Parts: sequence; structure tokens; C-alpha cells
Amino acid sequence: MNYMELAVIISKQDKAGMNIASCLDEKRIKYYLQDKKSIYCENIDKRINADMFIFATKHESKAGVNSLSVHAPGNFGKAELGGKDKQLCVAPAAYLKKAMIELEKRKLEGFEVEIEQTHHGPYLEKPCMFIEIGSNEKAWLDKKAGNVIADVIEVLLNWKRVKYQTVSVLGGGHYNHVAKKILLKTDFAVNHICAKHLLKFLNKYIINQVVNKSTMKSEKIILDWKGLGKDKCKVIKLLNESNLKYERSKDFLKHSLNS
Repeated sequence: MNYMELAVIISKQDKAGMNIASCLDEKRIKYYLQDKKSIYCENIDKRINADMFIFATKHESKAGVNSLSVHAPGNFGKAELGGKDKQLCVAPAAYLKKAMIELEKRKLEGFEVEIEQTHHGPYLEKPCMFIEIGSNEKAWLDKKAGNVIADVIEVLLNWKRVKYQTVSVLGGGHYNHVAKKILLKTDFAVNHICAKHLLKFLNKYIINQVVNKSTMKSEKIILDWKGLGKDKCKVIKLLNESNLKYERSKDFLKHSLNS
């Protein structure tokens, strides 16, 4: 497959983003500075010519866990932090997997490498992803963390993308442990993730986006069985009515783990 032209987007308001920007400057890697927050850079794909967009930002969490993370943007329900109501963006599944692999290779002491659920804006029609430093000011300004993210961005910019079989994940927490195992321990990529607290928004319209709004269409839905909570019956009924293939994560990982 051909190389994709990637645009790196950084907000001047974002402390982690500006830390990453300083590291990209050292590497002489081009990026686009924006005055507004990244989550509100709606339709930036109409203003900047590129095949795909990478937003390098901070991640905030009350849990206070230091993390290097990636995720696709989009809203399962109301757009409270940018984007559009009930609209997911096009998830660059292969790049999300590659980013996770490269972050894990460079894992810093005191930081966890995570894949987050699909969440927040902005809304773009071209493939896009976030790569983030979390989750407090000390971490955002950590030069080593900034360098790791810059290194991974450099890899992505020069990577000849690979086509992976792709799945979607339903259930679990904001940091999705099932998706992380799939990305790091199997030959599959993951496009969209709907965490347990957002399952209430799922309907045929949304589940169609979960499967199809991706650079590589999802071949199967992977269910974090225990992480489906009270919406388990609703999810199974929806998947059956939509004629979608699905499998429990335990069973999928059992036969998919790399030797």
C-alpha cells in the first residue's frame, strides 16, 4: 500500500502539545499550530491538504495515572467536547496499531501505554487520531514523554501502512484492556471502541459507523463480556438484528494471540 500524507496538528493552548512541538522542532518535523483547542478544530481537513490527521495533545484524567495513549475521535451521544452529535470520525486502524506498538517499544518508567475509547471532537471526514501525554501538568511537560511521542510521530510519518484484519470493541473502561491486548499481542487492528458507559447510545445507525467509519472495515465485533454491564442483552440483540459477527474477547484472544 502507498504512503499516506499525514498532517500533525498541535494547539497553542495545549501544554503537552507544545512540549511535543519542541521535540518535533529538534527533529525538523513539520506540524501545524492552531489557536483553538484540538478538540474544536472542526473540519480542519478542509483547510489543510493531507490524507490523514494526527492531533498531538494532553490527556486529562482524575485518576492521575501517567500515560502515553492513542484513540480515534467521535461521539456516540451528544457532542459535549467538540465534534458532532452521534458522529464518529474515520478511524485509521492500522496507524492506531502501529502507534501502540511503537509507544510500547519506548515505554517510559512511570507511564502506562494505553488505547482509549473513541471520544470527543473534532469532526473530520478524513482519517484522524489523537496521540497524547497524560494526565497532569508534570507529565505534560515531561521532556522524555514529549520525545517519545515525537519519535512515534516520526515513525508514523514515514511508515508504509500495512493492511490488517480489523475488529471493533464494545464494553470495558475508558482505557480498554481488551483492545490493548488485541493491538499489542495479535495481528489484528482495532478501529472504534465503545466503553461500557456509552453503550446506552448504541443503535443500528451508530453500530454501522463503528464497523464502517474506518480506513479498514471491521470484520467482527469483540465483546468485553463482563464489561458490557446492564446493556449486554441490548447489545447482543442489536448485533443480531444488524447481522454482524461477534465474539467474546476471551474466546477471540485465546485463538488469536501471537505465538
